[in-house]
Amino acid sequence: MPTCKDFLRELSEYLDSSIDAETRQELDRHAAECPNCWVLLDTTQKTLKIYKGCEPQAVPAGIEAKLLAAIQKKMDEKKAGG
Repeated sequence: MPTCKDFLRELSEYLDSSIDAETRQELDRHAAECPNCWVLLDTTQKTLKIYKGCEPQAVPAGIEAKLLAAIQKKMDEKKAGG
């Protein structure tokens, strides 16, 4: 039986249906017996359902520039060893 850590590690593939049938059954069994993982799975599935029904929105230019600058700064810090 998978642990909660295993469940979390496999969650993305589970939701994408890109996981083998045996592992999927094991994760289903785990979620049925583990209230925390069941809530996580249920909430994530509902969130994805809502999100998929939304129209894409453009990121405002000012926010996009700040985000890209922050990412670049973080990458530069990582390269510098920080």
